[in-house]
Parts: sequence; C-alpha cells; structure tokens
Amino acid sequence: MKVKVLSRNPDHYLRETKRDIYKVPRNYNPDLHPLEASREYTRATNAVKLQKMFAKPFVGNLEGHKDGISTFCKHPTKLTTILSGAFDGEVKIWNLGHQTCERTFLAHDGIVRGIVYGLHGSHIITAGDDKTIKLWKAEKPLFGAEEEPVNTIISRTIITGISHHRYKPIFATCGEVCQLWEETRNEPIRTFRWGVDGLNDIKYNPVQSNLLATCASDRSIILYDTRETGPLRKITMKLKANKLCWNPMEAITFTCANEDYNLYTFDIRNLRIPVNVHRDHASAVIDVDYSPTGKEFVSGSYDKSIRIFESDKGHSREIYHTKRMQRLTCVAWILDSKYIVTGSDEMNIRIWKANASEKLGVLKPRERASLNYNEALKAKFLAHPQVKRIARHRQVPEHIYKARDEMRTIRQKIKQKESNRRIHSKPGTVPFVPERRKHVVQEHK
Repeated sequence: MKVKVLSRNPDHYLRETKRDIYKVPRNYNPDLHPLEASREYTRATNAVKLQKMFAKPFVGNLEGHKDGISTFCKHPTKLTTILSGAFDGEVKIWNLGHQTCERTFLAHDGIVRGIVYGLHGSHIITAGDDKTIKLWKAEKPLFGAEEEPVNTIISRTIITGISHHRYKPIFATCGEVCQLWEETRNEPIRTFRWGVDGLNDIKYNPVQSNLLATCASDRSIILYDTRETGPLRKITMKLKANKLCWNPMEAITFTCANEDYNLYTFDIRNLRIPVNVHRDHASAVIDVDYSPTGKEFVSGSYDKSIRIFESDKGHSREIYHTKRMQRLTCVAWILDSKYIVTGSDEMNIRIWKANASEKLGVLKPRERASLNYNEALKAKFLAHPQVKRIARHRQVPEHIYKARDEMRTIRQKIKQKESNRRIHSKPGTVPFVPERRKHVVQEHK
C-alpha cells in the first residue's frame, strides 16, 4: 500500500539566519497592492531622513604643522600616502590609514608653492618662494642621517606652481614665465611667454600629455602645447582664476576656481563660452580638485567651507564646515574616491568622507541590499516636494547664510535693472546676454 506524504526542504522557507524566521511568500501582482505607491513614498521619506541623521562627514584631522597649509600632493600609486607643504617651508608625508606623520623635512626658506612626485613615485620635487627647485628621495633616510636634497636647481624667476608629466621625466613650472625642465638638467629646456606679469597655477593634461593650462594674474587662462614654440590659446575673464584642475575622465574639459565666488567648467574646443557655471560659495574660491571618477569635484573657499559639485550641475550637492576651520587654502580628492583632504589657515589638515552618510567598514549582504533599496527609493521620489526639501536642506553658518541672501538680492536687482532698460529702449539696443557668456571678456588665438 502506498502512502503519500508532504516533504518540505527547510531551505525553501527559512531565511539564512536559521532562527525560525520564515520567508513570507509574496505575490507581485499590482492589482493586489493598491497602496504600493504611498507605501514606497513613506519609505523614501524615512530613508532620506535617516540619511540626514547619519550624515557625519568628518573623519579626523592631522596635526603637526606649525604654520598654515599651502599645498597638497597625492602619491600616484599609494592611496594612503599624501604630502603637505606649509607656509614656513616644511613638508610632511602622512599615512592617512593610521593618521600619522611618517616624515618631516624643511624644504624651503619661505612658502612651499608646489610639490609633485617624480615618475612612478620614485622621488619628490618641491618648489618654493626662495626661487629653488629641489629633488628629494621618496624613501625615508637611514636613522641618524640628515635630510638632504638630491639636487637643487636655482631658478632665475619666482616659482608659484609645478606640475609633472605623466609618462616622461619632465616637469613644468609657472611664475613670471612658463618653463619646462628635465629632471637631469639645471636649466629649463623651453620657456613660454605671453605678455603677462605672473602665472598662478599650472597643470598638465592627464591624457593629452603635451597640453598645459595655466592661470595668469591678468585674469586670463592660457593653454600651451609643449610641441609648439609659443602659447596655444588664451581667454580673458572678468576676474582672476586662482586654480584649475583637468577632468581625469574627460580630458577636454577643465574647471577653474575664480575670485568672483564661482567655478567655471570649460571645453578646450570652445573656450568662448563655459560649459557650466557653478555657484554657491560666498567668497573667493581658492582651490579645486576632481574626483577620480570625473563626475564630481570639490572646492575650497575663503568663506570657510568646502563644497562638492557634480560636474554637470550648477549648484553644490554638499557643504562641509566646522566652527574651528578657517579660510581654506588647498583641497585634494583621494584616489579611491571615498575621502577628501583639506588644508586651512589654522595649521590643520582635515579628512572628510565624500559621501557624508556612507558607512565605513564592511557591509553585510542584507545591509547592502537595504541600502541599495533605499537609494533606489530616493532616486524614484526625488522630485516629490517633501523628499526634495529634506534632501536639499543643509545647515550653514550664519555668515554664509547672510552673504548668500545678499548676493541673491544683488542678482535680482541687476536682472530687474536690465529688464527695465530693455523695456524702455529701442528694440535690439539692450540684447539679452546668457549667464554663461557674461564672464568671458575675450578669446585670443
């Protein structure tokens, strides 16, 4: 005689915890879930509130400098190594993983204007206010040995910036003129001039390695091709650009930090009109650096705040500030795209998370799935008023809040004045000028 019995495998109805938590069978037929949209909206609201609650971007600080921080340099192959130069000529090598200083040496008499790593990180090159360029060994000297440079190059002009070629033992400096140097020679191999008093910053293009970009003191941005005998192109803006940075993933574009509180992204194929104008800062923007993904960049300003912008958006997605942090002098985005390092006037180096609410450490599979589900919900309901209001809200210091309110009023007054002039003038005499065309005065070829 045959007896039929039911046989069930516990793996089919028990979760991975094996603690009698039964799986709930679900029918995904939308007709059976008429309140699904409202339920997901509630979950999205809770998810964006939790994101605000867990937003703790500050990771730690590095203390040890005796003067303000002037410049940063990232190691080309090591994620945890970063160099910092100070206004008193001191250079420190930091281990970000342990938040400790591994090495300190006095490089220059005066401000350290620039630090770069040589080819493959084999040595360090520094430039300072004392008109010298010094080459240092990348590894720490033996115990008891003094720090001595491998080579010292005396420049005839003041040096304000330095940038190294990605594939060759060549570096470029800027100051009164733009010069190219070989690491084995004490004289520049080429000099570029374009009738300007001084150059503030210089950067090699990461992909088109023969292309250089500089910021000049006459409010201009100049492009150089090292294969040519003279400069390539030049644009003049209304106010001076302090620093610039190339997009590492889209090397035809670069972003410059300007004195008019804005940042401008340019395409080298059409320099007359910026691709985007990034505004939100309440004072002059001092430094800018791109993330390794090329989708975002960070900027530091004299308004004592750091802002993170998406490269295709005009307004910042995040602002970082502390009570003790003073005016920003330099910023750097670490090569793993998770951390940001900033230096300021009060001798402190601060480490921030690029994503303020991101959890540090290992995520369990269920926790990762939950976070991914919350991100999908926030993206789905981001345009809804309540979710959008909570996601955009940021607490800012009083001086930034008042300055932004004042700038908003000024812009509205200017627009109203132009509108009134256009109404009461002959047609065509007061043309409408788009915002992106207002800031570039002239293009030279």
